[in-house]
Amino acid sequence: MTEPLIRLTNLSKRYEEGGQLRTVLENARAEFAPGEFSAILGKSGSGKSTLLNLISGIDDADSGEVWLGGQNLLALDERERTLFRRRNIGFVFQFFNLLPTLTVLENVVLPLELSGAAPKAARAQAAPLLEQVGLADRLNTYPDRLSGGEQQRVAIARALAHDPLLVLADEPTGNLDRATGETVLALLDRLTRQAGKNLIMVTHSQSSAAIADTIYRLEGGALQREK
Repeated sequence: MTEPLIRLTNLSKRYEEGGQLRTVLENARAEFAPGEFSAILGKSGSGKSTLLNLISGIDDADSGEVWLGGQNLLALDERERTLFRRRNIGFVFQFFNLLPTLTVLENVVLPLELSGAAPKAARAQAAPLLEQVGLADRLNTYPDRLSGGEQQRVAIARALAHDPLLVLADEPTGNLDRATGETVLALLDRLTRQAGKNLIMVTHSQSSAAIADTIYRLEGGALQREK
């Protein structure tokens, strides 16, 4: 049996809101096989983004473990987690999060340079990815000249540029019209599978989740597998 690439063990997280304790996760358990596309469904405010922040080590859990590629992220200090995340995790966000003062190519090159790649090598690695997402002719364009769908395609290229173990997508089609969203989601699915990457996507859309290999639902602090 193949060892899971990602394993969540007894993961719990609570926040204090208005003087009351709100449970986001309660002893959550999940395993994600290598190369798997998993969707996490939940209503707005259910804690889906918090769960991604826990998986990536951005947030601290109250208890439990997050294992990725044999490393328990919660056993690392903040600096170690930042370096681990920079090497091993790619992100795709609902609002793209491209840097407006950088060109398309520079946005994709940035995570490579942060990981220590020389500028020339970083550009040589980024350009083919932008060709795969259909933006080879827009390398020197700034984000504000792109449509929403084009910006999200840049974000997908950026997420894959440094060859991460895992891609995390937070409502990646939430800011796009339905047709554009379907196109972008199909592209994200194809490119992550083609590269043999794990993809974990949080969404409130049942139709978006339907193409995933496995589906979890987050509700009332409980994480339950549905598919």
